[in-house]
Amino acid sequence: MAEFVLKYADARGLIKQEIAEAATAQELREKFTQQGFLVYSVKPKGKFDQLAPSLTGANRKKKLNLEKFLIFNQQFVTLIKAGLPILKSLDLLATRLTDAKLSPLVTAVRDDVRVGTSLSDAFARQGVFPPIYVTSMLAGERSGALVEVLERFVSYQRMTLAVRKKLIASLIYPSLLIVLVLLLVVFLITYVVPQFSSLYGSMNAKLPFLTTLLISVGSTAQEYFWLGLVSLAGAGAAFRWWMKSESGKERLDWVKLKLPIAGEIWIKYQVAQFARVLSTLLLGGIPLIQALETAAESVGTRVLARALESTRKSVREGQTLSSSLAATGVFPPLAIDMIEVGESTGALPAMLGSVAEFFEDDVQTRLGAALSLIEPAIMIFMGIFVAFVLVALYLPIFSLADTVGG
Repeated sequence: MAEFVLKYADARGLIKQEIAEAATAQELREKFTQQGFLVYSVKPKGKFDQLAPSLTGANRKKKLNLEKFLIFNQQFVTLIKAGLPILKSLDLLATRLTDAKLSPLVTAVRDDVRVGTSLSDAFARQGVFPPIYVTSMLAGERSGALVEVLERFVSYQRMTLAVRKKLIASLIYPSLLIVLVLLLVVFLITYVVPQFSSLYGSMNAKLPFLTTLLISVGSTAQEYFWLGLVSLAGAGAAFRWWMKSESGKERLDWVKLKLPIAGEIWIKYQVAQFARVLSTLLLGGIPLIQALETAAESVGTRVLARALESTRKSVREGQTLSSSLAATGVFPPLAIDMIEVGESTGALPAMLGSVAEFFEDDVQTRLGAALSLIEPAIMIFMGIFVAFVLVALYLPIFSLADTVGG
């Protein structure tokens, strides 16, 4: 008999982990499933612990290419629907994938499945696949509807990627505009202004205050340019390191949340993602408490993850989902109202899908409106700055011309 580390949810939704003995992992999984437990993972004790640092720890540093992962899932679903066994489908895909990151991961999954590990457990052991994917696959295995669950996940992936691409496309032009403006400012201050400084220095003329101020700034910037650049790079590296810490991530999330316009857009985008994930999990047959746990792991913000953890505890104690979300003070009132309607009518998964669609559209609209104001603001700033530099630099020439003319 071998020892296994078993992670499962009991009838009340409590997540438990214990060590149990069985001849094989599959036998232990079937035993607990027959008793009505939702089994998350069955891992050999000791062996997996030794593998964890080298396999799971290393893979957590990798990031999946979401588009190639979508293609993989589309191919995987097609092969299973065509009647091929799961192991044969993984064999075919592992040898034909062109993504250097995804191919070895699928190969490792295939090898685990070959020795009797369940498909969801095999994907979970890689430590890099999205929690919603692993949990959905677990629900599909348990219900016998793996194809339907995977198709639902593919639809979720398509919609998520489409929204992300729209957001990125909307931000490209303003970002390029800001970079060009910054480069123009640096060029004028560090190159053009010092040239005029040399010219006026040779003329021994009394310069107006604006010209003197601008030349002082330009000379200082030119003299300390490399020091400033190194300092800026160091500050950026320090900020990046702070952002990766738990306290930094949470603090940054709160700062984003409090921003006047961007904060509202940001939280609505996060809520839309949460609603999409939770809807997909509930449609796949995952109980609400486990779905909330997976959703908390899937969202990209610490503030929302903590709110969902608090929500999960309240729901477990008998509170409704809408009231539990409202108590966090993070979710928009409209989202709470829509979820409450979904609960009262028994159509929570469908209503969550509607919440996701509504807030995704709202984010697009508000982001477009904000960017339409940012672009002219950048152009106005650039025009005012260039005009100030030109006036300050040419004002002494006009003064000299008036003096000569007089």
